[in-house]
Amino acid sequence: MTGDNLPPFIQALLVPSAYEHGAPDIKLVQTHISYVILAGEYVYKFKKPVDFGFLDFTTLDKRRYCCEQELLLNRRLSPEIYLDLVTVTSTDGSFQLDGKGEIMEYGVKMARMPEEKMMVNIISSGLLEKSHIDSLVGILGPFYERAENSEEIDHFGKAEAVAVNVLENFDQTQEFIGSDALSRNQFDAISGYARQFLAREEVFDQRIRNGKIRDCHGDLYSANICLADKVYIYDCIEFNERFRYCDVASDIAFLAMDLDYHGLTDLSAYLIERFVDASQDNSLMTVLDFYKCYRAYVRGKIGLFTANDPAVDKEVRKSCTIGAEKYFKLAMKYASGE
Repeated sequence: MTGDNLPPFIQALLVPSAYEHGAPDIKLVQTHISYVILAGEYVYKFKKPVDFGFLDFTTLDKRRYCCEQELLLNRRLSPEIYLDLVTVTSTDGSFQLDGKGEIMEYGVKMARMPEEKMMVNIISSGLLEKSHIDSLVGILGPFYERAENSEEIDHFGKAEAVAVNVLENFDQTQEFIGSDALSRNQFDAISGYARQFLAREEVFDQRIRNGKIRDCHGDLYSANICLADKVYIYDCIEFNERFRYCDVASDIAFLAMDLDYHGLTDLSAYLIERFVDASQDNSLMTVLDFYKCYRAYVRGKIGLFTANDPAVDKEVRKSCTIGAEKYFKLAMKYASGE
């Protein structure tokens, strides 16, 4: 990555002197929507000024609002992590965190979790066990029980509302058909399966009657979980309610799909078994593969978006493309009923 592709305020925050606290090991991580700076014991997250349709961070006011929402919503599960709203100010062309000059950007300050305890790293080390799944279910079950439910939220569980989320992914990946990651056959098969399932309106209506449409997390997978002294689940969807107001099955399917993606199909099945038993949500199985397919396709799409961001380097572009290809193959597997 070259600094020339980064906003000046991000470049200014990549040196230890930018922080009042110790920051000897500064590292920048990028997603398709965020700059994340790891600085000592803290993490600073800033939103890129992008508009993907499903999110719009193009103005400073919008980015501030979403930062405030990020703090509020993520404190439901991990209040210890989400510390404060921060500003980047400018005085005479120099940038400062929480300074007295003109506010140029807003961000979120977080406590930094131990890297070796991140769920994705525990998975890559081959150390994920059933006890970890038990701990996750122990947190998620009560979370969904107390999560907000209303007539407005229920609307997002109807087939026509779910279709908005699912079908837009196909519109947004049209330009990538025939790329290294996504074939025409995959695109047609997965989109055809999704449309056929969405036509089964009664299945979605039953989930609503069962009270399973809640204000959920929206982005529940291993990259957003830390299994340290306790379970920390963070980085929920704050930028668009329609991705967070969803069937509990959609949230759980995301985590199960992620375990499948990492080759942990036994633990994926165990997660579903334990969650269904704990929540007595037997009808979850009727929509599980549909939501797994949806979630896998979304992750593939995001991989393509990140790979095509001019600010990321060649290695990130390559790894994101390879990851996207794997996600689309997994979505194809769900769509084929394998």
